[in-house]
Amino acid sequence: MAIINRQKKRMGDLLVGAGILTEEQLIKALELQKEKKQKLGILLVEEGFVDEKQIAYTLHKQMGLDIVELGKYNVSPDILKLVPDSTILKKSCMIPFEFDPFDSQYLRVAMSDPLDIISIDDLQVITGMMVSPVIATSSDIMTAIDKYYGNAENQAVADLYNRERGVDEDEEELIDETVENAPIVILVKRIIEQGVHRRASDIHIEPMENRIRVRYRVDGVMQEAGSYQVNMLQALISRIKIIGGMDISERRKPQDGRITSIVDRIEYDIRVSILPTVFGEKVVMRLTSKQALSRDKKLLGFSQEELAKFDKMFSNSNGIILVTGPTGSGKSTTLYTALSELNSEHVNIVTVEDPVEANIQGINQVQVNVKADMTFASALRSILRQDPDIIMIGEIRDEETANIAVTASITGHLVVSTLHTNSAAASITRLADMGLDNYLIADSMVGVIAQRLARRLCVCKKPKQANEFEKRLLRVNESENITIFEPCGCAQCGNTGYRGRIGVYEMMTITKKIKNVISAKGTTEDIEKIAVHDGMKTLHDSAARLVREGVTSIGELRRIVYSNDEDM
Repeated sequence: MAIINRQKKRMGDLLVGAGILTEEQLIKALELQKEKKQKLGILLVEEGFVDEKQIAYTLHKQMGLDIVELGKYNVSPDILKLVPDSTILKKSCMIPFEFDPFDSQYLRVAMSDPLDIISIDDLQVITGMMVSPVIATSSDIMTAIDKYYGNAENQAVADLYNRERGVDEDEEELIDETVENAPIVILVKRIIEQGVHRRASDIHIEPMENRIRVRYRVDGVMQEAGSYQVNMLQALISRIKIIGGMDISERRKPQDGRITSIVDRIEYDIRVSILPTVFGEKVVMRLTSKQALSRDKKLLGFSQEELAKFDKMFSNSNGIILVTGPTGSGKSTTLYTALSELNSEHVNIVTVEDPVEANIQGINQVQVNVKADMTFASALRSILRQDPDIIMIGEIRDEETANIAVTASITGHLVVSTLHTNSAAASITRLADMGLDNYLIADSMVGVIAQRLARRLCVCKKPKQANEFEKRLLRVNESENITIFEPCGCAQCGNTGYRGRIGVYEMMTITKKIKNVISAKGTTEDIEKIAVHDGMKTLHDSAARLVREGVTSIGELRRIVYSNDEDM
């Protein structure tokens, strides 16, 4: 067991001694600590002096303590009963996660600062057990606290609200919830934080006949997370409308808003949609962080071949590049990643979006505003007078926008945009259906990227031999022995068998042969046949490769194939 040496040690000194931190940075952080009354490790990360993993690794090397990933553990109810209230755990950034296997008198506790003797002593008094500290990052610890205590805490806040207000009070009296320590304010904040900790892309607050249901969309799948009394609905909606900049008095019409929230020192941009239903207004909040929208392109899941095609497409100085796929397929992430890479002081990049998903420094971003007659088309006309090098259009929705995009590309601008189609080849015929001349499409198009998101198998995946049907899906010889993996389920993935998602791509570079087919008004099938002949891998091919590599499952391949209406 690991027992901390009680001689005088401090985290700052260890980080300076390891060369991770300078004396000047430590002095500044200690001064800030006196002002903000926060833990030193959190302040060091907030100031950008170090990151969480550097702190954890340094403490591990200097003190010889284990580093743990809490997602791999299932904390037993017997341990959670020892600390029924998570207040001290949050304050000290620690959580007990297992009994010491070598001595049942000891409790293994994950800490971001195992040098915090006072917190260790307090926990020993509360639990009546000796503490054996190990190291974990603060975000990992806070996620675990939320996982095991979040629902109970949310329910406690809801109960407090009902005790304060009275369950039979008139709904009209429940609206003024603006005080920061009000139960509804705390509950909305915790629902958002819990969504972040669960890696949700969307939060749904849904009124039903006898209750309010809260669900999160995680890796593309809905998961129920909580349930509250229906009398709380109006107060919840009003709070969300207040922070989202919406009209709290309007309940009959749909409304859209925007919230900025900081969770675990990361800023999230939250798009809010409110829709009246038969049981009341329903809320959907889409969570997006700046880091997620401008990540390194190598993290998007491209193969080496796809990466080379991606670079070649975006190296063009003019033409149109389209990214296509259904809602929630990662189109915005791909576009923002490309723009972040192209962004430099030597080019003028202007975007027109509805809405602006994330602010990128150095890029001029325009928000569509229909009420002010700022449509995609009208904004594009003005943008063309702004001397742009690269124009990003959030979505090509109509013939007018498409015509301006084509004109801009032919006159020397690189235009990137999105379109809702099932495949890369279908994007060409969609533009023709909008009324564009085929010869203009052929002349202006540079490339099309069709994409989907497939769930990644968790590390708990288990191997199996592919059967005949699965081999046909993978398009391999039925006499081959092919090992594939299927989902299993563990603590790390919440027993779903999947953790995270990866992009599946179909990249169509517009070659001379494809230009000729487009000009000749070829069908989607004609264009795709030539593109495949010229080396394009279809969505089916790309998904099959990921299955064979053990990244995703045959079930995800089938979902992508069916959604793309391919011939089975």
